[in-house]
Amino acid sequence: MDFTPTEEQRAARELAARVFADLATHERLRSVGTGTDAGLWRALCAAGLPGAVEEVGLLGLVLLLEEQGRRTAQVPFAASCAYGILAVSRHGTEEQRARLLPGLRAGTTVMTGAFPGTGTIAPGGGAGGGRLSGVVDGVPWLRDADHVLVPDRDRTLWLVRTEDAAAVEAVELTAPWAAARLVLDGTPAERLGTGGPGAHGDVLAAARTAFAGLQAGVCAGSLARAVEHTSVREQFGRPLSTHQAVQLRAAEAHMDTEAIRVTAYEAAWRFDAGLDAAGAALTAAWWASEAGKRVVHTGQHLHGGAGADLDHPVHRHFLWGRQLDAYLGCGTELLAELGDLLAEPSAAALPPGGPAPSARSSVDPSVDPSVDPLAAPLTVPSTRGEPA
Repeated sequence: MDFTPTEEQRAARELAARVFADLATHERLRSVGTGTDAGLWRALCAAGLPGAVEEVGLLGLVLLLEEQGRRTAQVPFAASCAYGILAVSRHGTEEQRARLLPGLRAGTTVMTGAFPGTGTIAPGGGAGGGRLSGVVDGVPWLRDADHVLVPDRDRTLWLVRTEDAAAVEAVELTAPWAAARLVLDGTPAERLGTGGPGAHGDVLAAARTAFAGLQAGVCAGSLARAVEHTSVREQFGRPLSTHQAVQLRAAEAHMDTEAIRVTAYEAAWRFDAGLDAAGAALTAAWWASEAGKRVVHTGQHLHGGAGADLDHPVHRHFLWGRQLDAYLGCGTELLAELGDLLAEPSAAALPPGGPAPSARSSVDPSVDPSVDPLAAPLTVPSTRGEPA
């Protein structure tokens, strides 16, 4: 596996870093409140970043979301790309792609996903179109969305226009994600694509990977702030960063951040290569959940009393880290699902969202190491000199 970014991925990441650094400032984020920064979203769309996702792939999207996470920028980037652009481009019909993708690329149309929704949404109606009933709590960026991708209890994916929903009830989450409760009551819906059995697992793996990448950026931003603070704050006549206890906490947080990043890169690489990514996505989500909350706790702790200030920038990283932990499913839940996936490799025994391992999966002992990409040397790109 080689995670070195392509020229296109590197250029997109650098452009995203500039846009977020210029516009997602602490002062601006404070003025936005708990809603979406519409001006920042327009700037990202004007730069062509949402539209670039089809070209740079899921790995490129993870790189872009790292930059968003560093700044905790309040835009529906992850949701609209994972549940919108990638889902429609990979699984939509030709007519759906022609109708939806231009707006999604330009950012004039926003899509989110009502995941996890399996088991709570009841389908009804015909094969191509139907009606859905049920409730999904805390759908991220639903207040901004024009469409929402909804999985029913049979893991079929449906497109629902938010204006057709019985209710979209605003809720405030731990992080300011412009979330809402989706209420469906015989709501008209359109099946995404032909309703193939692999679509749900594919979209779920992509979303888990994308949000894990977002968490990698949140953690990197929290750690960078902690390193800056401890380098200038003095205690007993010397900077806090010279104390061994502080160095150990920062080093552990750095290793956790790198674990989140590399597992997200692996899942994205496998996804883009057309390999089974269900297990890798679960692994990335587990690291993002478990290690992510450790990192944001460390970032706040190393700020001392300042970290308890609700208006301090590091507190935003804490809120985002804990929200991503909850959204991804929490570590024990993900670990149980991953254990089921490893223990029951047949398609019939997999949990919801987990397709069968491919013939080139690392759990297949018959694979020839000379041609299996998993046997190739692992190359991880530079992390841009982030502090340890």
